[in-house]
Amino acid sequence: MGREVSESCIDSLLMEMVSSYCNRFDAKKPELAGRRIEAIGYQVGHQLAERYTMERPWFSDHLEAIKFICKDFWSDVFKKQIDNLKTNHRGTFVLQDSRFRWLAQMPVDPSIENVDLSQDPSALAENKATQAMSMHLYFPCGIIRGALSNLGIPCAVSADISDLLACSFVVRIKG
Repeated sequence: MGREVSESCIDSLLMEMVSSYCNRFDAKKPELAGRRIEAIGYQVGHQLAERYTMERPWFSDHLEAIKFICKDFWSDVFKKQIDNLKTNHRGTFVLQDSRFRWLAQMPVDPSIENVDLSQDPSALAENKATQAMSMHLYFPCGIIRGALSNLGIPCAVSADISDLLACSFVVRIKG
């Protein structure tokens, strides 16, 4: 029987970790907060990949490893497969999740309500919401990078939010 942690605990832990790094530890340096959150995700992804591939044969190429991340790994971590995988066949892969569950669980930032919205209110509120969401995507980017690193694939991972629930993770293989 596998050991699992309640999804609500993981959601709360992620929200508190991002809040702590952004508001307390590195409040004036969001890029530093992002790097630290991504580093934690890297360690988690590295260890999860080791656990999930213990009984599997080694992957023969990058595409096979990316498919493993999209199907098996993503299903274990997020309880669903990636919705779409695109590649340019030159080392860039785009993993699209149309309903990324960690974005769906995010509360609306109460500070948005207290902002002076006299100067294009929708753009300002949207910008703050997107900024808050992007801070929450450093952790899964780290998870993906750590997992691929464990599989012997050095890469860079970034995220792009297309709407409030959908996001794409861009994986660029190094070397």
